Amino acid sequence: MTNKSLMEKDLKYIWHPCTQMKDHEQFPLIPIKKGEGVYLYDYDGNRYIDSISSWWVNLFGHSNQYINEKIKEQLDILEHTIFAGFTHEQAIKLASRIVDITPDGLQKVFFADNGSTGVEVALKMSFHYFKNQGETRPYFISLTNSYHGETIGALSVGDVGLYKETYEDILIKSIQTPVPKDQTKESAIEAIKSLEELLKEGAHEISAFIVEPLVQCAGSMHMYHSEYLIQASKLCKKYGIHLIADEVAVGFGRTGTLFAIESANITPDFMVLSKGLTGGYLPLSLVVTTDDIYKHFYFDYSENKAFLHSHSYTGNALACAAANATLDIFENENIIEKLKEKSEYIKKKIEIFKKLSNVKEVRQTGMIAAIELKGYDPSKRIGRQIYDYALKRGVFIRPLGDVVYLMPPYTITDEQLDIIIHIAYEAVNNFAH
Repeated sequence: MTNKSLMEKDLKYIWHPCTQMKDHEQFPLIPIKKGEGVYLYDYDGNRYIDSISSWWVNLFGHSNQYINEKIKEQLDILEHTIFAGFTHEQAIKLASRIVDITPDGLQKVFFADNGSTGVEVALKMSFHYFKNQGETRPYFISLTNSYHGETIGALSVGDVGLYKETYEDILIKSIQTPVPKDQTKESAIEAIKSLEELLKEGAHEISAFIVEPLVQCAGSMHMYHSEYLIQASKLCKKYGIHLIADEVAVGFGRTGTLFAIESANITPDFMVLSKGLTGGYLPLSLVVTTDDIYKHFYFDYSENKAFLHSHSYTGNALACAAANATLDIFENENIIEKLKEKSEYIKKKIEIFKKLSNVKEVRQTGMIAAIELKGYDPSKRIGRQIYDYALKRGVFIRPLGDVVYLMPPYTITDEQLDIIIHIAYEAVNNFAH
């Protein structure tokens, strides 16, 4: 097999996500043969440092020996079983561990398949909670520039036009409130004023406020201060609406703490987890919520107030085994402490981008670094040129519009980071003018 032969066969049959397929008339599709550590290898013998963790999911390297072993062990015991009326050890173990490590007060775990469906679960559960009490609250609040997934409900509460505008006519009701303009505490306090005005006017029609804590990842890696989360939590309690923390992309160490919400020391009503949950191996998401919300669905069968949401592969045993193995690594290898050192190293190294006249801002939160360009002309497709330049030099970078970002696996070495940052610097310096 060669890259070319596999690419031709792929393009005959497959429609890829987030892709204008016509682009592949000019730009090659890269078939990946194997992954090992931070590297992806193609069929022509090239290797690429996966600087974005394969869409932010891979935490401990590709083909991680420990996670591999745990999945193989589970494969010989139970691959999957229906999760209605049945259960299994891996799911029970995972749920109890998640309750132990998430903020105090989160006591119940609902299983889903991916980040978008996890968001759907939280939205439906919040709306249904009030419905079970005789209230109809059809609205949700989210931040401007937010992204929560691409199923209908998740798309509805997002605010990235590229994904949302086409489907505007079929989306559910949502309201956006301004995101803090930068990472300062002052801008957080200023943005909170707008949220309170919204809640003063119509909290009785609003079920929940959903946020991506600290970093709006698909929203060009926009970052803001934890003070916003602190004050937003207070307002949600004051006006009687739910707070949903969408930790799909920022959870499991990405922002420097195990969960981004820890920076504010608050407990949301719902926390949505996915991506890094299984170390990048298998689709799985969890919605963690409170006993209070749970008990508002706990009735005799005749009252018809149960939460009816399911997926065929809910609580998949192999995915739960991968998640438990991922949590083992966090516990046994002191990962969060190690990430502090690595984050400091990245912070120091990306200072070099501030010297470039075509760079508007350099920002970082934990293991997420972003370089925002200025004077960016979308028609020139600079991001594509940066991608191609880096790929030819063994680094996989996938810019978000005018933002070049790094979100590498936690197993990356300083030497590998040096290579990524050097190549990214050359690419930005050469093309982004």
